[in-house]
Amino acid sequence: MFHTIGETAGEIWRLLSNEGPMSISAVASRMKQPQTAVYMGIGWLAREDKLIFTETKRGIQLSVKR
Repeated sequence: MFHTIGETAGEIWRLLSNEGPMSISAVASRMKQPQTAVYMGIGWLAREDKLIFTETKRGIQLSVKR
């Protein structure tokens, strides 16, 4: 499972890097991984300080730190 989370985190980072900021639900819907793996991947990236979390009226938007 640890390997899957790391791969998912990489996919999330590439998605946000290529497509720009998006909501957590948009990230989850674009991924081919189970929703729980996506949430764990987001947590992985957050722990590594690779994401910016921005609160909007509709929820939280994710973007990558450069």
